[in-house]
Amino acid sequence: MSLPDTATAAPRRGRNVRRIVLIVGIVIVLAVVGTAVGFETYARKHFSQCIATQLEKSLGSKVSVSFGAKPLLFTYVDHKVGSVTVTSDDAQFGPAVGMKVRATLHDITTNGNNATVGSSDAEATWSDDGIAQTLQGLVSGVTSDPSSNSLDVKVLGGLADLQVTPHIVGDKIQVDTNKATLLGVIGIPNDLVDNIVKSMTQSLQSYPLDMHPSQLTVTDTGIQVKLTGGASTLQGPENQNQVSC
Repeated sequence: MSLPDTATAAPRRGRNVRRIVLIVGIVIVLAVVGTAVGFETYARKHFSQCIATQLEKSLGSKVSVSFGAKPLLFTYVDHKVGSVTVTSDDAQFGPAVGMKVRATLHDITTNGNNATVGSSDAEATWSDDGIAQTLQGLVSGVTSDPSSNSLDVKVLGGLADLQVTPHIVGDKIQVDTNKATLLGVIGIPNDLVDNIVKSMTQSLQSYPLDMHPSQLTVTDTGIQVKLTGGASTLQGPENQNQVSC
C-alpha cells in the first residue's frame, strides 16, 4: 500500500484554498457592487421625483430630470447635488403655452422640505405655433422673420398684418410694434394691437427660479430665449403624498 505524496498534496491544498478565497472575494465584491447599484438607482429615482415635483409647479407641466456624474448615494450624507438638467416640452410661463425648456440647476442643497439652488441657466423656445395658440382668438397665424428680428402676425383672418419685435430691456422682455395695417393700407384699431402686444409681453415675463432673460433671438421657427438665475429655493411638498428631498 502506497502512502500519499505529501510533497504534491500540500501545493494542491494551497491552490484550492487560494481558489476558494478568490471565489469568496469575488462574490463579496459582486454583492457590494450590486447593493451599491441598487441604492444608487433608488437614490436617483427619489431625488428625481422630489426635484421634478417642485419644478413642475413653476413650469406648469411635467418635466424630465437627469443628473450629473456625482453618485447620489453621497447626497444622503452631504445633502449636495452637483447639477441637474430639467427638460419640458410644454412649459407654461404666465399665459404662454407650447414653450420648450431645457434648464440646468447648479449646486443644489437638499434639506427635506425644500431644496436650494446656487445658480441656474436655461434655454426657452417659443414656437410660432405656440405663440399663435397663446393668442388664440386674437390672431390667425404667426411667422417669425430672423432677418428683421421680428414676428409677422396675421390678424382678422389674415386681412390685417402686425409686425412686432421682442427684445430685452434691462432684465425684462419688451415687445414693440413696428407696423399694423389692414389690407396693407388702413391702420388696425389700437385696442386690438394693444391686446396682442400685452398678451405676448405677459407670456415673456414669468420664469422659474427667479431667472431673467440674458439673450433673445428670433429664429426661423419662433423665439429663443436664454435665461440665467442666481440663488433660489424650490418649493417644498404641499402634502405628505409628495416626495420630500
